[in-house]
Amino acid sequence: MLPIPPEKRQMNEYIFLMHNDATDSEIAADGERWATYMALLRASGQFDGGSSIGSGERLRLDHASEPADGAVTGFMRVRAESLIEAKRLLAGNPTYEAGGTVEIRELTRD
Repeated sequence: MLPIPPEKRQMNEYIFLMHNDATDSEIAADGERWATYMALLRASGQFDGGSSIGSGERLRLDHASEPADGAVTGFMRVRAESLIEAKRLLAGNPTYEAGGTVEIRELTRD
């Protein structure tokens, strides 16, 4: 039996949150590595976008605003059948390959 292509399977949505803690900042910031990784994700048919994240503020009602701490530097949205499959999509991610943290969260359908 032939495998079902990704666009035809029931997929969950996940977000990858890249943190600013890579042990090798050159690898984590390498534009060529990012271009290669992004091309692989696009080719998989499971990539739904993403972006670097700049500076900002953290806000709470009745509290003074604070600068965002900069711990999260980017995000990506992907589709995968399971968390295990989502983890496989980390192969080649420059932040992950540089020893940095990539947090994976499922985007639940509330």
